[in-house]
Amino acid sequence: MCYIWKNPTDPKEEVSLDTLAKLPSGFDNLNVSGGEPTLRTDLAEIIDVVYPKARITEISSNGLHPERLLPIIKKYPNIKVRFSLEGNELTNNQIRGEKDGYSIKVAGLQKLREAGGTDLGFAFVIQDENAGQLLEVYELTQKMGFELATSTLHNAWQFYKNDNYFYDRLKVAKQVESLITAMIKTYNVKTWFRAYLNLGLIEKILGHERLIECTAGTDFAFIDPWSDVWACNVRTDLPLGNLSRQPWDEIMNGGLAKKSIDKVAICKQNCWMVTTARTAMRSNLAPQLPKLNPLIWVIKNKLNVELGRGIRFDDYIDYKKVMPNPLVPRTSYLDVKEKGRLVKGRQTHEERYPLRSFMNQ
Repeated sequence: MCYIWKNPTDPKEEVSLDTLAKLPSGFDNLNVSGGEPTLRTDLAEIIDVVYPKARITEISSNGLHPERLLPIIKKYPNIKVRFSLEGNELTNNQIRGEKDGYSIKVAGLQKLREAGGTDLGFAFVIQDENAGQLLEVYELTQKMGFELATSTLHNAWQFYKNDNYFYDRLKVAKQVESLITAMIKTYNVKTWFRAYLNLGLIEKILGHERLIECTAGTDFAFIDPWSDVWACNVRTDLPLGNLSRQPWDEIMNGGLAKKSIDKVAICKQNCWMVTTARTAMRSNLAPQLPKLNPLIWVIKNKLNVELGRGIRFDDYIDYKKVMPNPLVPRTSYLDVKEKGRLVKGRQTHEERYPLRSFMNQ
């Protein structure tokens, strides 16, 4: 799904602790992601810096080095951790090119729980190869007492590839319905709204417009390894500033940010990722509360399920309208020995992110 591993950054050029310390307090959610955050030898120090600045601090990891997270969990048991898991053992290892990835992740998350972790789970990227296992993985996480976050294939400039397309959009989309129904049947309010988020994933998979307009640059931002701040991590023409050279307030209130946020208002990229969707679903007045449309959908369909009527997906989804896309074969690196190539001194955005334009549909 991404070739960041083929294009590693030079640790000497990556965002520093001093730069991260310039972030203000008061964030709702801060996600330490990658690449792979556990490759940072100073990850524990990074968490020390950012943890006090947000209501929720999250680490998104491939899960192959859970031992590096144990000291962090012991110090901050409420920190949110998500390990990438793309299906059952065979499917996960094939998709992600991990010989023993599945077993390492499952055992690792259990160890984090034994260490006191309270907000642990897996992250599942829905695609043709694993969509049929989506409900199975969800039921596994429920049985184990873990959370499940979902996203789906999309393209973005930091992936160093732009061929993340579906083979059969309709088939994949239909397989998400069972997950939505299972989530609505629970007695967890948070999970009900995850069901709505997955409804948006069906629209994304089919190539339909977003359920809710994007708020990139206004409600969330992305900091890359070189300390550049962007409205989002999809478009290469939405810079906001650079945190190593500017204060946060100057970045967010500057002319460059205004120009990028104006572009967001007319953006045609069809994105619906966890960060962007979750943010879009939240109230402008109180981020812990939902907007009206998600709230109405959740109440209506929870009642329908409780009354035995189920969710009438055809009332919300036009399955007759499916966006065509190219058939691009995906490569498995499970048995391929290939290493990334470190290129030092990449000064410009063009050097750092050579994939300049593409469309998410």
